[in-house]
Amino acid sequence: MRISKMRYFFPLGLFLGLFLDGTFSNLFSKQMFSTNFSIESRLFVLWLVMCVCLGEVEHSMFWAVCVGFVFDLYYTGIIGPFVMIVPLIVYLTKIMYSFFKPSFIVVLLIYLIDIALLTLLFYWINVMIGFTNSSLTSFISTTLGPTLAYNLAAFVICYFPLQRFIETFSR
Repeated sequence: MRISKMRYFFPLGLFLGLFLDGTFSNLFSKQMFSTNFSIESRLFVLWLVMCVCLGEVEHSMFWAVCVGFVFDLYYTGIIGPFVMIVPLIVYLTKIMYSFFKPSFIVVLLIYLIDIALLTLLFYWINVMIGFTNSSLTSFISTTLGPTLAYNLAAFVICYFPLQRFIETFSR
C-alpha cells in the first residue's frame, strides 16, 4: 500500500498559505487597505479548496480546524470564529464539488462562493460581538467586492501550477 505524498504536503501548504496571507497583507498594506476599500487575502482557502476538489486529502476536517485555530490565535485573538467557519467551508466544498465534474470554472466558482461565505460569516460574527458597526452595503462595497476580485486574480494565477502539483503528488 502506497501512501500519498499529499498527506504531508496538504498541511504544509495550508499553513504556508495562511502565513503568506499575512505576509502579503503586511507587505502590500498600502495597496490592500485604505479608507475606500479593504482586501483580505485568502490563499489558504485557495489551497484548501483545490486540494479538496482535485486531490486525495486525508483528514481535511482536522486540518481545517487546526488552521482555523491558528488563524484565530495569530490574526484575530479571539478563539472560535475561524475554528468553526473553515471546517464549514471544507464541508460545503465537498458537497458542492460532488455534483460537478472537475474543471477550472467549477473550482473557480466553488472558491468564490467559499470566499464570499467565509467573509460574510466573519463579518456577521463581528457584528454580533460588536467589533464592527458598518452596514452590510458598506461591507459589500468596501471589503467583499475587492476581496473577491483579489482572490479571483490569485486563483487565475495559481490554478494550473497548483493543479499540476496536487495531481502529481496525490497519486
